[in-house]
Amino acid sequence: MQTKIPFRNRAPHGWWVATYILRAAWDDQAEPVEDEACCAWENTILVQADHRETAYSKAQIFAAEACTEFEDLADPPRKGRWVLEGLTSLLPIYEEFEDGAEIIWTEYASIPVQKIRSWIRPKERLEAFDDTPGRAELG
Repeated sequence: MQTKIPFRNRAPHGWWVATYILRAAWDDQAEPVEDEACCAWENTILVQADHRETAYSKAQIFAAEACTEFEDLADPPRKGRWVLEGLTSLLPIYEEFEDGAEIIWTEYASIPVQKIRSWIRPKERLEAFDDTPGRAELG
């Protein structure tokens, strides 16, 4: 018997937010050991699906499609590829899309006010205002 899916795990408007982790792997290196440092990207995407199982499957497909090859043109040049480690989050979007609509939320139970305030950044430290040369460029 299938149990009813709680409202919190349904997307009333058919949209989901999925987050996944990609790890950079160099072609000239062996598979890393568990405690070895590496470059990783956490990517968050929108997925359109009527059901959480479909959203999960589509998120896995989109994440796998991000596993492309790349090249570092330093001396000597190196080739590598992005390896999918997996999904870290899959959340329904409860509101219709419009300016100011909430798309992601996180609940923090019993957290000190000081900790919350430590997360706040001034405008110039927000990612959209970081124009530091040498940061990853897209496009």
